[in-house]
Amino acid sequence: MNPTFACMVTLSEVLKVSLAPCPACGANAWRPAGQVKDYSITGEWFDLVECGSCHLKTTYPQPKQTEIGRYYASEDYVSHSDTKTGLINRLYHTAREYMLRKKYKWVTRASGLEKGTLLDIGAGTGHFAHFMKTRGWDVTALEPDENARKVAATKLGLAIQPLEALETQTPTSFDVITLWHVLEHVHDLSGYMDQFRSLLKPGGILIIAVPNYTSKDAARYGSLWAAYDVPRHLWHFSPESMEKLMAGHQFKLLAKIPMHLDSFYVSMLSEKYAGHKFTGSVSGFFSGLQTFLASGKQVDRASSIIYIAH
Repeated sequence: MNPTFACMVTLSEVLKVSLAPCPACGANAWRPAGQVKDYSITGEWFDLVECGSCHLKTTYPQPKQTEIGRYYASEDYVSHSDTKTGLINRLYHTAREYMLRKKYKWVTRASGLEKGTLLDIGAGTGHFAHFMKTRGWDVTALEPDENARKVAATKLGLAIQPLEALETQTPTSFDVITLWHVLEHVHDLSGYMDQFRSLLKPGGILIIAVPNYTSKDAARYGSLWAAYDVPRHLWHFSPESMEKLMAGHQFKLLAKIPMHLDSFYVSMLSEKYAGHKFTGSVSGFFSGLQTFLASGKQVDRASSIIYIAH
């Protein structure tokens, strides 16, 4: 037998011994699901692996918490730097102003409160937290990135705490907890979900928005789909896996809402990754429009989905 061949180990075999059971459903049935490039910062390639039971995907290998900072170290990382450089980032800012009002409505309708206590995790440069404070909400905002916290302090006068402050929050003290495109970044999914349950008041509301890799635009762009955003996105959710994660931590799903504008932003960024510099804006817009229309009929086709639970 060829000794080289005898020593070969497949990725499937490596996964069986290197990954813990799926945090969404508990199965230990990981399988290879292709490769994706870090198009925005490093140019490195990463594997995607998928739970064969609930179809949660994860980036493999996941950078350790002590090492992942370098994958965010770019002035172009818009949620941390607040940059308006380039057409796509300018569109991001325009859409954000519209979405702040929409998020306020989702929070108040889901909670039934005009004012209350809110914990915003992964606050970025603080615009949502600031918006809610101006509407009378008592807001605690947490953000791991020091630069983003500095931007929030300088531009908005907002004191955002580091993520470590999550451990010091008082149990059953929040009416609402929000994570807007944050859960895909955290290493310990199960640990975070348990903390959310302990921090919410009885009947409190959890609102989580995450990209949806079963979306129409994800199917179009494949490995070029910008919302994979490896390795910053450690987890890649399908509606099935998100619902199982919530149920496994005693949350009851109340609603799923499509984030319509994400389809345009993600499609245009995906076109950029595909190298379509001159035609990308137009084709990205029409791709986003197709996803927008599809998600109007079926929320599970949306580029990003908001999950509201209690």
